[in-house]
Amino acid sequence: MPQWRLDDGRQTLVMAAEGDALPAVIYFGTPLPRDEDLEELARAQAMDLGGGTLDVVAPISLCPEPGRGFGGHPGAMLRDSDGLPLTLAFEGARVEATDTAFRVTARNRGVGLRYSAVIEILPTGLVALRADLDADAPVICDWLAAPVLPGPQDAAPMIDIHGGWISEWRAVETPWQPGQRVRDGRQGRSGHEHPPHAVFPARGTTKTRGQALALHYAWSGGHRMVAEELPDGRRQLQMGHSPGAWQGAATRFSTGTLLAGLSTEGTGGTGVLFQRHIRDMGINWPDKSRPRPVHYNCWEAIYFDHSLDALKDIASAAADLGAERFVLDDGWFGQRVDDTTSLGDWWIDTRKYPDGLMPLIEHVHACGMAFGLWVEPEMVNENSDLYRLHPGWVLGPPDQPRGRQQLVLDLGRADVRDHLFDALHAILKDHPVDYLKWDHNRLLPIGDAAQTDGIYALLDRLRAAHPGVEIESCASGGGRIDAGILSRTHRVWLSDSNDALERVRIQHAASLLLPSAVTGSHVGPDPSHTSGRRLPMAFRAWVAAQRHMGFEMDPRSLPAEDAETLRGITKWYKDNRVWMHAGDILPLDCADPAVRAELQRAADGHRFVAFVAQTETSPQALPRPLRLAGLDPEARYRVRLVNPSDIPPQSRGPVALKDGPVTLSGAALMGMGLSLPWAWPATMWVIEGERL
Repeated sequence: MPQWRLDDGRQTLVMAAEGDALPAVIYFGTPLPRDEDLEELARAQAMDLGGGTLDVVAPISLCPEPGRGFGGHPGAMLRDSDGLPLTLAFEGARVEATDTAFRVTARNRGVGLRYSAVIEILPTGLVALRADLDADAPVICDWLAAPVLPGPQDAAPMIDIHGGWISEWRAVETPWQPGQRVRDGRQGRSGHEHPPHAVFPARGTTKTRGQALALHYAWSGGHRMVAEELPDGRRQLQMGHSPGAWQGAATRFSTGTLLAGLSTEGTGGTGVLFQRHIRDMGINWPDKSRPRPVHYNCWEAIYFDHSLDALKDIASAAADLGAERFVLDDGWFGQRVDDTTSLGDWWIDTRKYPDGLMPLIEHVHACGMAFGLWVEPEMVNENSDLYRLHPGWVLGPPDQPRGRQQLVLDLGRADVRDHLFDALHAILKDHPVDYLKWDHNRLLPIGDAAQTDGIYALLDRLRAAHPGVEIESCASGGGRIDAGILSRTHRVWLSDSNDALERVRIQHAASLLLPSAVTGSHVGPDPSHTSGRRLPMAFRAWVAAQRHMGFEMDPRSLPAEDAETLRGITKWYKDNRVWMHAGDILPLDCADPAVRAELQRAADGHRFVAFVAQTETSPQALPRPLRLAGLDPEARYRVRLVNPSDIPPQSRGPVALKDGPVTLSGAALMGMGLSLPWAWPATMWVIEGERL
């Protein structure tokens, strides 16, 4: 039985195979000794046979095969061109191994079909897994998983993500049990509903302690996750394109990249791995040394009611508050007065801008800000010149339901992509635009992989032509957030909700994947336009300062006290953003269910800031101590409360942080924790720490 292993000092992955059969991952965990006997390891994995079963325990191979007696969810489901199922059993497997990667190839018995897989440990500590199928004659592929991993045996409930518009990133805990946990994203994008991310913690694991495995499917189209417990007790994990993603028969099929992160520092530790990967390896920054500019977006200030004079006044007021980039949102093009018209007509509305956009851009630049623009290129309104000229460019049947008054353009067509490139290129070459807010406001009528391949191709071409332009991925907020789209963009709009209480929860959960540098977070209007809730400016501003900070309200109408508070917190953000955006976000375990907290730690570990949000009234009379994480237990840290002015009159006791800095060891801060002042709901304590 041949065996192979990969190591990077923090994890080991071992594969084994029976003869020339397709290998299986038999170990993926903390590092094994270099002299571990892999043959003995494989022998120790062999399972007994019981009554009422086949005479062999079929392996959970990289692509589990029904032709070898595997009775669980197969790794691939294929039909011939007549629609008859093909039974898969791979043989002739070969493994090419380097220090950091495997390449596996095999062929199917009796059919001109070849399977290949790559498993690679990346420099960021994640493991990347990809698979391909090639056929001599066209076949229909109903399912192809990325290389399959064994599920954990010593498992707590798995955690996957559910959500909706203005309610993204809700963690769902599901106990392992016999059968399948299947999560399908069939809407043609990574989606609000079931983003392709899941965490599989061991028993006893918390946010900060214990072992956990996280999986993320780096693909922006429809997708499926299968977590299955077989009748014999073994478990498998599969991710791939959603069934039906490939329309019709073809001779080649490829999965997206499955990213796997293994942590011994809790579920939050898996988040740190993904944050670092996306920030340091996943994104092609136009200028990595440039601090992330404070955004201003005009959407919730004016909606479609564009006036050059008003926008100039808004830009001046935003710059006075500290904004460094001004983004002109929806309503500048075609004859766009509402969401029923003009999508697809990417030319400037001369009724609103008789002299074009340059007068506004020049004013924005005079205020010391860069200029950004909203676009939604993948969509079209029926009331548009583009639709009247090219009704056949629409994806899906003519009688499909509409969504947000719009249809989807078929980006699988080269002529559609060429048209969109030409339209956007014309805008970017004629105007000093350094940023595109790229929106995607409609679910797809067909979950076709060609649509996702098409948007990738369009973005790649546009970025090659305009490498200095940053792009934000927005899809009614967080409807398209994944490592695939982030390899071509630079920021995500996490949610259309600017309600800071909702944002605290969404940002906290999304730190399982997203670094602060790419996560847009704005100070919204009062009251919130999505919840009607009124919240203090200090709380709204501190929530935005946790990520890539921006404003999205009418700055002309801010009360003077609120404007002064926002200026002060924006200055704090600017003073700290460089090290924060290069560091890690560690969600903290909180004994008080009314508190949600995180620690942002510098890359060198010499400083941190803890954000502690009081989201509601606590069930107990006094605050529970907050235990920190990710510190050196032997080091001493000086910690101070940044915002003592937010302490309410009900806080009457001798809390040390009220009187100034406190110096404690990392062991004490992580073991005993910090006592905090009593707080009203919608209060954010901000605690800075410096390693001495």
